[in-house]
Amino acid sequence: MFAGCDAEHMRRIRAMPRLHVNIDHVATLRQARRESQPDPVAAAVLCELAGANGITVHLREDRRHIQDRDLRILKETVKTTLNMELALTEEMIGIAMEIAPDEVCVVPEKREELTTEGGLDAAANLSSLEREVPRLREAGMLVSIFVNPDPNAIEAAAKCSADFIELHTGCYANAKGLEKENELKRLETSARYAHELGLRVNAGHGLDYDNVQAVAALPFIEELNIGHSIVSHAVMVGLDSAVREMQDRILSAESSEE
Repeated sequence: MFAGCDAEHMRRIRAMPRLHVNIDHVATLRQARRESQPDPVAAAVLCELAGANGITVHLREDRRHIQDRDLRILKETVKTTLNMELALTEEMIGIAMEIAPDEVCVVPEKREELTTEGGLDAAANLSSLEREVPRLREAGMLVSIFVNPDPNAIEAAAKCSADFIELHTGCYANAKGLEKENELKRLETSARYAHELGLRVNAGHGLDYDNVQAVAALPFIEELNIGHSIVSHAVMVGLDSAVREMQDRILSAESSEE
Protein backbone atom coordinates (compact mmCIF):
# COMPACT_ATOMS: atom_id res chain seq x y z
CA MET A 1 0.00 0.00 0.00
CA PHE A 2 2.76 2.43 0.95
CA ALA A 3 4.68 1.65 -2.24
CA GLY A 4 1.54 2.40 -4.25
CA CYS A 5 1.06 5.69 -2.43
CA ASP A 6 4.67 6.63 -3.13
CA ALA A 7 4.26 5.82 -6.82
CA GLU A 8 1.07 7.88 -7.01
CA HIS A 9 2.77 10.78 -5.27
CA MET A 10 5.64 10.67 -7.75
CA ARG A 11 3.19 10.49 -10.67
CA ARG A 12 1.48 13.65 -9.47
CA ILE A 13 4.79 15.45 -9.06
CA ARG A 14 5.73 14.58 -12.64
CA ALA A 15 2.30 15.65 -13.90
CA MET A 16 2.23 19.03 -12.16
CA PRO A 17 4.13 22.08 -13.44
CA ARG A 18 7.56 22.89 -12.10
CA LEU A 19 7.79 25.90 -9.79
CA HIS A 20 10.32 28.55 -10.75
CA VAL A 21 10.63 31.27 -8.13
CA ASN A 22 11.28 34.79 -9.43
CA ILE A 23 13.56 36.50 -6.91
CA ASP A 24 13.50 39.99 -8.49
CA HIS A 25 11.69 41.54 -5.54
CA VAL A 26 14.26 40.31 -3.07
CA ALA A 27 16.61 42.51 -5.08
CA THR A 28 13.98 45.30 -5.14
CA LEU A 29 14.12 45.43 -1.33
CA ARG A 30 17.92 45.50 -1.39
CA GLN A 31 18.04 48.27 -4.00
CA ALA A 32 15.65 50.42 -1.95
CA ARG A 33 18.65 51.21 0.27
CA ARG A 34 21.44 50.39 -2.21
CA GLU A 35 22.93 48.04 0.36
CA SER A 36 23.97 44.38 0.27
CA GLN A 37 20.94 42.85 2.00
CA PRO A 38 18.74 41.00 1.40
CA ASP A 39 20.93 39.04 -0.99
CA PRO A 40 18.99 37.51 -3.92
CA VAL A 41 21.69 34.86 -4.33
CA ALA A 42 21.10 33.68 -0.76
CA ALA A 43 17.36 33.80 -1.45
CA ALA A 44 17.86 31.53 -4.46
CA VAL A 45 19.61 28.97 -2.27
CA LEU A 46 16.77 29.04 0.25
CA CYS A 47 14.19 28.65 -2.51
CA GLU A 48 15.97 25.60 -3.90
CA LEU A 49 16.30 24.04 -0.45
CA ALA A 50 12.56 24.56 0.03
CA GLY A 51 11.78 22.65 -3.17
CA ALA A 52 11.78 25.22 -5.99
CA ASN A 53 12.53 23.61 -9.34
CA GLY A 54 14.20 26.69 -10.75
CA ILE A 55 15.13 30.35 -10.25
CA THR A 56 13.97 33.20 -12.48
CA VAL A 57 15.45 36.70 -12.69
CA HIS A 58 14.75 39.66 -14.98
CA LEU A 59 17.81 41.74 -15.76
CA ARG A 60 16.14 45.01 -16.76
CA GLU A 61 17.84 47.67 -18.83
CA ASP A 62 17.51 50.18 -15.95
CA ARG A 63 18.86 47.64 -13.41
CA ARG A 64 16.05 48.50 -10.99
CA HIS A 65 16.43 45.23 -9.07
CA ILE A 66 18.64 42.40 -10.35
CA GLN A 67 22.20 43.50 -11.14
CA ASP A 68 24.73 42.02 -13.57
CA ARG A 69 26.78 40.71 -10.64
CA ASP A 70 23.73 38.85 -9.27
CA LEU A 71 23.25 37.09 -12.58
CA ARG A 72 26.89 36.04 -12.80
CA ILE A 73 26.92 34.62 -9.28
CA LEU A 74 23.57 32.87 -9.79
CA LYS A 75 24.97 31.17 -12.89
CA GLU A 76 27.65 29.62 -10.68
CA THR A 77 25.46 28.79 -7.68
CA VAL A 78 21.98 27.77 -8.86
CA LYS A 79 21.74 23.97 -8.76
CA THR A 80 18.36 23.58 -10.46
CA THR A 81 17.54 25.73 -13.50
CA LEU A 82 18.39 29.40 -14.03
CA ASN A 83 15.94 31.31 -16.20
CA MET A 84 16.83 34.83 -17.36
CA GLU A 85 14.09 37.17 -18.53
CA LEU A 86 15.37 39.76 -20.97
CA ALA A 87 14.33 42.45 -23.42
CA LEU A 88 14.98 41.93 -27.11
CA THR A 89 17.96 44.30 -27.24
CA GLU A 90 21.53 43.80 -28.38
CA GLU A 91 22.84 44.53 -24.88
CA MET A 92 20.67 41.89 -23.21
CA ILE A 93 21.20 39.29 -25.92
CA GLY A 94 24.94 39.85 -25.52
CA ILE A 95 24.77 39.35 -21.75
CA ALA A 96 22.75 36.17 -22.19
CA MET A 97 25.29 34.86 -24.70
CA GLU A 98 28.09 35.60 -22.22
CA ILE A 99 26.43 34.19 -19.08
CA ALA A 100 24.55 31.32 -20.79
CA PRO A 101 21.74 30.64 -18.29
CA ASP A 102 19.82 27.41 -18.76
CA GLU A 103 16.77 29.22 -20.13
CA VAL A 104 15.96 32.70 -21.41
CA CYS A 105 12.53 34.26 -21.75
CA VAL A 106 12.11 37.21 -24.12
CA VAL A 107 9.78 39.80 -22.60
CA PRO A 108 8.60 43.31 -23.53
CA GLU A 109 10.06 46.09 -21.44
CA LYS A 110 9.10 49.72 -20.77
CA ARG A 111 11.05 51.97 -18.43
CA GLU A 112 7.88 53.57 -17.03
CA GLU A 113 6.12 50.32 -16.07
CA LEU A 114 6.17 48.95 -12.53
CA THR A 115 6.27 45.38 -13.83
CA THR A 116 5.86 43.66 -17.18
CA GLU A 117 2.38 44.67 -18.27
CA GLY A 118 1.64 42.13 -21.00
CA GLY A 119 3.07 39.71 -23.48
CA LEU A 120 5.52 40.54 -26.25
CA ASP A 121 3.96 41.39 -29.61
CA ALA A 122 5.77 38.47 -31.20
CA ALA A 123 4.24 39.04 -34.63
CA ALA A 124 5.47 42.64 -34.76
CA ASN A 125 8.92 41.55 -33.56
CA LEU A 126 9.12 38.44 -35.73
CA SER A 127 12.13 39.50 -37.81
CA SER A 128 14.19 40.23 -34.68
CA LEU A 129 13.05 37.00 -33.04
CA GLU A 130 13.93 34.99 -36.13
CA ARG A 131 17.43 36.47 -35.96
CA GLU A 132 18.08 36.20 -32.21
CA VAL A 133 16.27 33.04 -31.10
CA PRO A 134 18.47 30.70 -33.18
CA ARG A 135 21.60 32.42 -31.78
CA LEU A 136 20.48 31.78 -28.23
CA ARG A 137 19.49 28.19 -28.94
CA GLU A 138 22.78 27.46 -30.70
CA ALA A 139 24.56 28.69 -27.55
CA GLY A 140 22.76 25.95 -25.60
CA MET A 141 19.89 27.90 -24.02
CA LEU A 142 16.22 26.98 -24.12
CA VAL A 143 14.27 29.98 -25.41
CA SER A 144 10.81 31.08 -24.35
CA ILE A 145 8.68 33.97 -25.63
CA PHE A 146 6.40 35.70 -23.11
CA VAL A 147 3.09 36.15 -24.92
CA ASN A 148 -0.55 36.94 -24.27
CA PRO A 149 -2.95 34.02 -24.81
CA ASP A 150 -3.42 35.05 -28.43
CA PRO A 151 -3.14 32.75 -31.48
CA ASN A 152 -1.18 35.29 -33.57
CA ALA A 153 1.49 35.62 -30.91
CA ILE A 154 1.69 31.85 -30.46
CA GLU A 155 2.06 31.32 -34.21
CA ALA A 156 4.86 33.88 -34.34
CA ALA A 157 6.67 32.10 -31.48
CA ALA A 158 6.47 28.87 -33.45
CA LYS A 159 7.79 30.57 -36.60
CA CYS A 160 10.90 31.85 -34.83
CA SER A 161 11.74 28.33 -33.55
CA ALA A 162 11.32 29.09 -29.85
CA ASP A 163 11.28 26.09 -27.52
CA PHE A 164 8.54 27.48 -25.24
CA ILE A 165 5.97 30.14 -24.90
CA GLU A 166 5.22 31.55 -21.48
CA LEU A 167 1.57 32.51 -21.29
CA HIS A 168 0.90 35.84 -19.58
CA THR A 169 -1.59 35.04 -16.81
CA GLY A 170 -2.11 38.63 -15.63
CA CYS A 171 -5.59 39.06 -17.13
CA TYR A 172 -6.71 35.82 -15.49
CA ALA A 173 -5.17 36.86 -12.16
CA ASN A 174 -6.92 40.23 -12.18
CA ALA A 175 -10.33 39.05 -13.44
CA LYS A 176 -13.40 38.34 -11.31
CA GLY A 177 -16.35 35.96 -11.63
CA LEU A 178 -17.35 34.88 -15.12
CA GLU A 179 -14.56 36.94 -16.65
CA LYS A 180 -12.04 34.89 -14.66
CA GLU A 181 -13.54 31.66 -16.01
CA ASN A 182 -13.30 33.04 -19.54
CA GLU A 183 -9.68 34.05 -19.06
CA LEU A 184 -8.85 30.59 -17.72
CA LYS A 185 -10.46 29.07 -20.81
CA ARG A 186 -8.34 31.35 -23.00
CA LEU A 187 -5.23 30.06 -21.26
CA GLU A 188 -6.29 26.45 -21.77
CA THR A 189 -7.14 26.99 -25.45
CA SER A 190 -3.81 28.75 -25.98
CA ALA A 191 -1.84 26.02 -24.24
CA ARG A 192 -3.50 23.38 -26.42
CA TYR A 193 -2.84 25.39 -29.59
CA ALA A 194 0.81 25.91 -28.69
CA HIS A 195 1.17 22.19 -28.04
CA GLU A 196 -0.33 21.45 -31.47
CA LEU A 197 2.27 23.75 -33.04
CA GLY A 198 5.09 21.89 -31.31
CA LEU A 199 5.76 24.46 -28.60
CA ARG A 200 6.22 23.68 -24.94
CA VAL A 201 4.23 25.85 -22.55
CA ASN A 202 5.02 27.78 -19.37
CA ALA A 203 2.89 30.37 -17.60
CA GLY A 204 3.23 33.23 -15.16
CA HIS A 205 2.40 36.73 -13.94
CA GLY A 206 0.12 37.63 -11.06
CA LEU A 207 -0.21 34.06 -9.80
CA ASP A 208 -0.72 33.72 -6.06
CA TYR A 209 -1.77 31.20 -3.43
CA ASP A 210 -5.46 31.65 -4.22
CA ASN A 211 -5.43 31.45 -8.03
CA VAL A 212 -2.50 29.18 -8.86
CA GLN A 213 -4.23 25.80 -8.70
CA ALA A 214 -6.56 26.37 -11.64
CA VAL A 215 -3.59 27.24 -13.86
CA ALA A 216 -1.45 24.40 -12.48
CA ALA A 217 -4.22 21.97 -13.45
CA LEU A 218 -4.31 23.04 -17.10
CA PRO A 219 -2.98 20.56 -19.65
CA PHE A 220 0.47 21.06 -21.21
CA ILE A 221 1.68 23.66 -18.67
CA GLU A 222 5.22 22.63 -17.73
CA GLU A 223 6.46 25.49 -15.59
CA LEU A 224 5.02 28.30 -13.49
CA ASN A 225 7.07 31.43 -12.83
CA ILE A 226 5.93 33.04 -9.57
CA GLY A 227 7.67 35.78 -7.66
CA HIS A 228 5.84 38.66 -6.04
CA SER A 229 3.29 36.62 -4.10
CA ILE A 230 5.96 34.29 -2.72
CA VAL A 231 8.32 37.10 -1.70
CA SER A 232 5.41 39.04 -0.15
CA HIS A 233 4.27 35.98 1.82
CA ALA A 234 7.86 35.32 2.87
CA VAL A 235 7.97 38.68 4.64
CA MET A 236 5.35 37.23 7.00
CA VAL A 237 6.23 33.54 7.25
CA GLY A 238 9.79 33.17 5.95
CA LEU A 239 11.04 32.13 2.52
CA ASP A 240 11.24 28.41 3.25
CA SER A 241 7.60 28.22 4.34
CA ALA A 242 6.41 30.46 1.51
CA VAL A 243 8.04 28.32 -1.20
CA ARG A 244 6.91 25.04 0.36
CA GLU A 245 3.33 26.29 0.62
CA MET A 246 3.26 27.35 -3.04
CA GLN A 247 4.74 24.01 -4.12
CA ASP A 248 2.06 22.21 -2.10
CA ARG A 249 -0.67 24.23 -3.84
CA ILE A 250 0.70 23.30 -7.26
CA LEU A 251 1.15 19.62 -6.47
CA SER A 252 -2.36 19.32 -5.02
CA ALA A 253 -4.05 20.82 -8.08
CA GLU A 254 -6.38 18.45 -9.91
CA SER A 255 -5.13 17.78 -13.42
CA SER A 256 -7.38 18.57 -16.38
CA GLU A 257 -7.75 15.85 -18.98
CA GLU A 258 -5.39 16.29 -21.92
